[in-house]
Formats: sequence, C-alpha cells, structure tokens
Amino acid sequence: MTTVIGQSTRIRGRILGAQDIEVHGQLEGDLQASGEVVIEASALVLANVDAVRIVVRGAVRGTLTASESLVLEDGARVIGDLRAARIAIASSALVRGHVQTTAAAVAAPTRAAAPAARRVEPARPVYTAPKPVSRPAATPAPAAVAVKAAPPKVAPAAPPPAPRSEPSLVAKKKAAPAPVVPALKKGTKAVHKAKRA
Repeated sequence: MTTVIGQSTRIRGRILGAQDIEVHGQLEGDLQASGEVVIEASALVLANVDAVRIVVRGAVRGTLTASESLVLEDGARVIGDLRAARIAIASSALVRGHVQTTAAAVAAPTRAAAPAARRVEPARPVYTAPKPVSRPAATPAPAAVAVKAAPPKVAPAAPPPAPRSEPSLVAKKKAAPAPVVPALKKGTKAVHKAKRA
C-alpha cells in the first residue's frame, strides 16, 4: 500500500511511515519511511528524507539518506547531502551538496532513529601511562689505564732580530732643496722684451 500526498496538499511536521510514500505536494519537516519514497516533479520538499529507497523527480532541500538506493531522475533539483549504498544521478539533474556512497555509513531507517543523519565520532583510544622498566644494576666502570703520552714537540726558537744601527746625524741631514724656477708660458719672453722696450 502506498501513501500519497496530493499536489494541492501542504504538510508541515514530521512524517513516519511503514510503507511506500509518494509526494506530489509540499512538505516541510522530516520524512521517514521503511519503504520507498518517491518525490514527483510537482513536489517541493523542504525536509530531511530517510528511507530504504528514494526516487527524486522534483525539488528537495534537505539531506537524503537511503539504505539501498537513491535515484535522481531528469528534472530533479536537490540542495543537500546524498547518502546511500548506490546513487544514480541523471545528466539533467542538479545537485548541490556532498555525495557519499558508502554502504557502511548508511543504516536502515527505524522509527526510533533521528530523521537527519548524525555524524558518529570514532572512538578515541584511552591513553595509559607506560610501566616503568626495571634496569639491571650498573656494572662498575673498568679502571682507567695509564697511557704515557709522548712529550710534545717544540719548534726551534727563531733567532732574535738583528739590532738596528742608528743612522748618523750626517745622513739624517738632507741636502738643501734646489731653487724653484717658475715655468714660463710660451711667448712670454716676447711680451717681456716688448715691455722693456
């Protein structure tokens, strides 16, 4: 037996069904069924859908979780996550969300289960402090063996520098510098001769 939500019907709330459900109208809330859920082209579903099989031909905004298969046919428009063991998406169907096709992550829907898929955190290992390790008694260190070292080699000393002789006072006196004669420019002799005349 199939439950049909008509095209002119608008439902707001949580729906739990033990059989197949067809949605032609508008649904707001959560939908959970232990059979197949078909969302027709005229339907607008603003809900999380959890069922064994889901077929979408209309518009859905919410998480779709199926334990067996999830099919998005031509004209389907989904904004939300898809989770199922097998997922088929038609070329003209639109999806905006995360797609997960892991059979272990999808559980069969039950009436006691929450409508939205819950994220299960992996169990964290419990840390236990390591046991102290017993160490054997320390053995005495062997006696040091005296080793006679060779005397260090000494480089021969460099001879002392020769004493510098003081230069004589005569040598210190320099000869008087030669007188400086100014250099004449070219043509200056003629100018001087002309002035003298």
